[in-house]
Amino acid sequence: MDEIGQKRRLRPGDGQARAARIQDVARLADVSTATVSRALATPDRVSPEARARVFDAIAKTGYVPNPAARSLRSQKTYMVLVVLPDLANTFFSRILRGIEETLFDAGYGMIISDLDGSPEKEAHFAAFTAAGRVDGAILLNGHLFGQSRDGKGTPANLNIPLVALCEAIPGADIPQIEIDNRAAARRMTQHLASLGHRRIAYVSGPPENVLEHERFKGYREGLRAWDLPFDPALVLPGDYTLDSGAQAGQFLLAKPERPTAVFCTSDEMAIGLVRTLRSAGLRVPDDISVAGFDDIEFAAAAQPALTTVHQPRRELGQAAASTLIDLLQGRMAPKRIRLKTDLIIRDSVAALR
Repeated sequence: MDEIGQKRRLRPGDGQARAARIQDVARLADVSTATVSRALATPDRVSPEARARVFDAIAKTGYVPNPAARSLRSQKTYMVLVVLPDLANTFFSRILRGIEETLFDAGYGMIISDLDGSPEKEAHFAAFTAAGRVDGAILLNGHLFGQSRDGKGTPANLNIPLVALCEAIPGADIPQIEIDNRAAARRMTQHLASLGHRRIAYVSGPPENVLEHERFKGYREGLRAWDLPFDPALVLPGDYTLDSGAQAGQFLLAKPERPTAVFCTSDEMAIGLVRTLRSAGLRVPDDISVAGFDDIEFAAAAQPALTTVHQPRRELGQAAASTLIDLLQGRMAPKRIRLKTDLIIRDSVAALR
C-alpha cells in the first residue's frame, strides 16, 4: 500500500481533491519510488542531485509521508531518545543542536528525556524505550537505565543501539563520545601556575560524576607539573550549578588566607563565584583570578569575560548522532571518540602581581 499524503490536491478535470502520492513525487523527480523512500529514510544513501530533485518534487506536490505506514513496513520508528540529566543546564543547548541537525539530515527525529534526578522519570523512559517507541538512544546521564553511576544494578534490556555522550559509562560496551577532561583540567591548572599563581583553589563537580573524577586528576597533575603542593583545604564542593559556585565564593571569603586563583570545573559555578566575590568588594582578576570549564554562551558575556576550557559541544552532538546512525544502519562504529578542547583566554584571569 502506498504511503498516504496528508495535503490535498485537485485532480485536473474532476474537481475532486486527492492526496499526493509517492508515485507523484517519483514521476516529477524522474526517480523510482524506492529512491523517494530512501531519500526520506536514509538521505545519505541517495546522491545529492537525486535528493534535491526528490525534495523539490515533494515541495511542489505537497506530499507528506505517513510515518505510521512507514514504521509498520520497516518496523522502525525513525525516532531517537536523547537522555539528559537536566534540561535546564545551558551546557546542553549546542549539543542538542548538533544531535538534532545530524539526525534530521538522516531522516530521524528525536525525543528529549529530561530525567532531572527523578527515578520515576527514568523508569518511565526505560519502559518507553523497551516498548520499541524509539530506534536508538543517546545517553548524557552517565549511566545505563537500571544502573546507578557506580555501575550497581542490572542494566535494562532495551535491545536497541546506545551511545554515551560527554559522560563515559565505565564498563558499558557501547560507543563513548567525549573530550579528554583530564588533559583539559591539567592544561588550565598549568596555565594558572604559569601566571605565577601558587595557591590555586579547585571547585569540584558532584563526587559521583565521572567528569569530576577526571578533572580532579587533571588538576592534581597540573599542580605536580609545577611542583606545587596539593592542599585539600583549597578543594571546595560544587555541583556544576550557579548556586554552588556562589556558595563556594562564600567559603573562600571565610578563609583567613585566600587563594590567588580559582579553577571552577563549570562555567556556571565560575559565574556564581565571581558574583559573590564582587559583591564582597573583591576585584576579578585584580584581587583573585577565576577560570571556568565548558565555554557556555554566557562565558564571553560575563563580567569580566571568563577564561575557560572550550568544549566543542555542537561537534560532540554531531559525532554522537552520526555514530548512532551508523549503528542503526548496520555499519561499524568506533568504540571511543575524543574531541579536542581549547583554552580560551579572556579577562577573568591575570598574572599574579
